[in-house]
Amino acid sequence: MVQVPTLFIDPLRCKKNIEKMAEKAARNKVEFRPHFKTHQSLEIGRWFKEFGVKKATVSSLKMASYFAQEWDDITVAFPANILEIDTINELASKIQLNLCVENLEVLLFLEKHLKSSLGVFLKVDIGYNRTGIKTSSIPLIDTLLSKIKENPKISFKGFLGHAGHAYNCRSKEAIEAVHQKSIDKIIALKKQYKPQHPDLIISIGDTPTCSVSENFNDIDEIRPGNFVYYDLTQNIIGSNEINEIAVAMACPIVSKHEDRNEIVIYGGGIHFSKDRVEDPNDGVIFGRIAESKGTLWGDPIDKMFLKSLSQEHGIVSVPKEKMKSFEIGSLLWVLPVHSCMTADLMKKIHTPNGGVINMM
Repeated sequence: MVQVPTLFIDPLRCKKNIEKMAEKAARNKVEFRPHFKTHQSLEIGRWFKEFGVKKATVSSLKMASYFAQEWDDITVAFPANILEIDTINELASKIQLNLCVENLEVLLFLEKHLKSSLGVFLKVDIGYNRTGIKTSSIPLIDTLLSKIKENPKISFKGFLGHAGHAYNCRSKEAIEAVHQKSIDKIIALKKQYKPQHPDLIISIGDTPTCSVSENFNDIDEIRPGNFVYYDLTQNIIGSNEINEIAVAMACPIVSKHEDRNEIVIYGGGIHFSKDRVEDPNDGVIFGRIAESKGTLWGDPIDKMFLKSLSQEHGIVSVPKEKMKSFEIGSLLWVLPVHSCMTADLMKKIHTPNGGVINMM
């Protein structure tokens, strides 16, 4: 029996999301290297293997170490942290480890301290402006490639980019426009450097563009992650249908305030994070309430949403005519704004049959 905020997964929805993306990759003849930062689970990782996935992406060396128990080809899609050189050497001795590099200092450090062979992607900025080498910085790219060539323990894998600015979109057309502009930048690098490096690949990864687009010409690898669960942000962006969201939080009702049409739930920032999204109809929301369907959830309830969060409290806005439908001590199903952060905070996921899926 659920007594505290508890994150549930719908395995059927989750596996359908995996299958759909795997089929898209196969249809477009691109390698599917999904990002595992969303689910962080060996068990869910095995679901990907059911659809032929053999390579993984992670966001940290700690995560790489966890998944290296069952995966032998892992890319860390985060700038290499030289302070973790011992972990880098340990992993590189056991699996095909790929790091992301965007400055000379890291390569100079690896030259002195690297003990085993690994792959390196040059991380490039394709429009997000978070990190990465500008695609126009050809002198820097040339310098880094020359340094990589000097190190027999490092193999150049190719160019890696992330169109995170697609999260600012609010339509499929806008997502497609971001995708096209982003891949144009990174494909230009492929055309320029392919003659000298015939085995280089182009790796891109974000859920909005990988969910919406069918144009992956000259792209070799995709690395979406959030799609495994999806969430309200992705739905508002235009990446997914609401019934594709594969996780929801069951939260106890602890108080009702009929004078202001609000319900207080046990479920706050330490469960959902404080990520928010601007809903076109309801303004700023922190989650949306879905119908209860036994051990799972159904469609969202119109005009019923999580309007604010503090550490443990969640305040739910409720249509006046529905206030009497909910009792203290019962549960509300909350669809998260950001499933990656929610899962990371909860550290385990429950299944409708009473099972528990452990996370890293």
